[in-house]
Amino acid sequence: MKSDNQLSANQSSENASNNDESLRADIYLLIAQLFRSAPSEEFLMWLTQLEVTEDQHPMAIAWNALREAARSHSLNQVAEEYQDLFIGVGRGEVVQFGSWHITGSLMEKPLSDLRQDLDALGFERHKDVKEPEDHISALLEVMSMLVELPKPVQQTFFNKHIGNWAGSFVEQLQQAKSVSFYAAVANLLNAYLTIEQVSFAVNPKHNKAVHKVDVKNQIFVEEKR
Repeated sequence: MKSDNQLSANQSSENASNNDESLRADIYLLIAQLFRSAPSEEFLMWLTQLEVTEDQHPMAIAWNALREAARSHSLNQVAEEYQDLFIGVGRGEVVQFGSWHITGSLMEKPLSDLRQDLDALGFERHKDVKEPEDHISALLEVMSMLVELPKPVQQTFFNKHIGNWAGSFVEQLQQAKSVSFYAAVANLLNAYLTIEQVSFAVNPKHNKAVHKVDVKNQIFVEEKR
């Protein structure tokens, strides 16, 4: 029989684990939102008010850089940059789709494989969504939901559909001629995905959070209108 102290300790551990998973989901969603569309005025203002622990860990540096980028760019500047980077005339400077980064072409086998895996996991494409499922935002949104599933499921999806091309995407974005505000977003994505890769490589029996960065603001979620 477990003592009250043991039960309390187990409950505290479970609550901490749930908080960690909730934070992971929130970060995935925040980054996905930044790549899905240019931030709204409300979202950009929220980013300017981030309060982050001051240390030299890559995630802390990335959060602080994103806050400073939000403070130094106007809403119109960010909107124009998003247009040039991801939409353009015919095509933007940066491609947000996994198939292109893996094979050099859109709508290739990686997308077919992804659709099969999404179907097996119970995900359906919304009828109003125009982009293929291998858009970086769609994949990050899926990961935000997979955090509730066993770690091997998360690990398999991440490695197969994100980890194998996200580095190429980040590099292309960092080198784009029009990049300014989104350089900070690219660095945040890179820092966070590096933490996830390390976490997935850890023995699950001894898995611990790699690094916690205290973001005092709650993660921003913009209501759909």
